[in-house]
Amino acid sequence: MDANELRAMQAPIKERYKSEPKSAFITLKAKGTLDDTSIACKVETGRALSIAGLHPATGGSGMELCSGDMLLEALVACAGVTLKAVATALAIPLKSGKVSAEGDLDFRGTLGVAKDAPVGFAQIRLRFDVETDAPQEQLDQLLKLTERYCVVYQTIKSGPPVDVKLARI
Repeated sequence: MDANELRAMQAPIKERYKSEPKSAFITLKAKGTLDDTSIACKVETGRALSIAGLHPATGGSGMELCSGDMLLEALVACAGVTLKAVATALAIPLKSGKVSAEGDLDFRGTLGVAKDAPVGFAQIRLRFDVETDAPQEQLDQLLKLTERYCVVYQTIKSGPPVDVKLARI
């Protein structure tokens, strides 16, 4: 796909969102079911069933997915797609590229071992390695716009309010 094809594909969508702003608001959903026999949650991904469990650093077997890994994977996926879309829109040729994310956790926090240890990632590092002949100014713009338009990155960075409820069924 080139820049013109991307613009042509997105033009009617953008026009609808301009004329009908409410049509741009979509609620994404995720669902899971608590496992009956182990400390795990079966997450419906729309394509398959993923089973998330405890990380080995908290007593897990390592057989289930770690939700922290899934968060980083979502960041890599979103950032990679965004980078590719921005590069396409700006006609920045990318021969190849890799996206990686790392996050530092202190598991004393999540296990309640140390009250001063945070629960959650203390730092996340997102990295793009691209093979391209584009000048540095274009790469700087590519990174700036990728950060600006990546949904998962902006969500992690901004920390929106989260409403949590527990209901009896």
